[in-house]
Amino acid sequence: MLSSAHVVPTSVRRAPSWICSSSRSFMDLKALLSSLNDFASLSFAESWDNVGLLVEPSPPHTVNTLFLTNDLTEEVMEEALQKKADLILSYHPPIFRPMKHITWKTWKERLVIRALENRVAIYSPHTAYDAAPQGVNSWLAKGLGTCTTRPIHPSKAPNYPTEGTHRLEFSANHSQDLDKVMSAVKGVGGVSVTSFPARCDGEEQTRVSLNCTQKALMQVLAFLSQDRQLYQKTEILSLEKPLLLHTGMGRLCTLDESVSLATMIERIKRHLKLPHLRLALGVGRTLGCSGSESDSEMSHHDVLDAASKGINVILCEHSNTERGFLSDLQEMLGVHLENKINIILSETDRDPLRVV
Repeated sequence: MLSSAHVVPTSVRRAPSWICSSSRSFMDLKALLSSLNDFASLSFAESWDNVGLLVEPSPPHTVNTLFLTNDLTEEVMEEALQKKADLILSYHPPIFRPMKHITWKTWKERLVIRALENRVAIYSPHTAYDAAPQGVNSWLAKGLGTCTTRPIHPSKAPNYPTEGTHRLEFSANHSQDLDKVMSAVKGVGGVSVTSFPARCDGEEQTRVSLNCTQKALMQVLAFLSQDRQLYQKTEILSLEKPLLLHTGMGRLCTLDESVSLATMIERIKRHLKLPHLRLALGVGRTLGCSGSESDSEMSHHDVLDAASKGINVILCEHSNTERGFLSDLQEMLGVHLENKINIILSETDRDPLRVV
């Protein structure tokens, strides 16, 4: 029997936000990469860019914690390791130029070594996220106010709508051995053939249309050149990949209502959480005027050219126009991945440049 009771004071500590929830499940790395590509296809990236999986631990590799950063520095890597990251999504690719050796000599080589030693994968989307409909450029446009937008340089679909890169068409009359022609072109690899009746100059003919690769095109033309009549009636079209809606580099934004340059500056500062921007007033312009061009960085001479045309230029510096997007990305990926894994945002990632 207890004759007395003592209440012992206790303290409750809140777990850091990056501690993984026990309700989270793991995702296989390859399945996660497939989901990330569904979110924003790497085919959107510029041809010069180095995107996708840059560092891969030996398989199988499972991911519980996805760590988001704009730049992967050694300080950020240390944070990622402390927070038990399994995959680092670095917006900028830490590996861009080819590495000839992996030693402890340079900081980028050390990143690779530490990632592999700790079984951490590294993935970079870079310009694929710039071009995506829900990517960086669209996020930047949100900060300008209610507006309609379109890509300045629209992206093209990764594949042609039909097989092949070229379409070749010709007409054949009934006096020609059409069966022989059709049999010959169908025997060429990389060719799809359709035919339909046509009438030309009052004569019943058969119109033949072929979709083919560049290599197959040369083989088909070599065959058709044996029949001068067919060859002279041949038309060749170079097929284009279709443009993708709301996808591409840059955004041309048209505001629903005009605002002064001073108001636009304040909107951009608020959206990017920046105390300062760089401004070049166009010739004859003032802060009370409307209309401007916003960019992360422009060359000195490009700024002069724009200003001479009366265009106001607002420069926000490179990573300042990207880092804020990661908070939105964290939320979007959580929804896209159905909260299967823990997604955390770097707290040490920052722009290397300071205004002093």
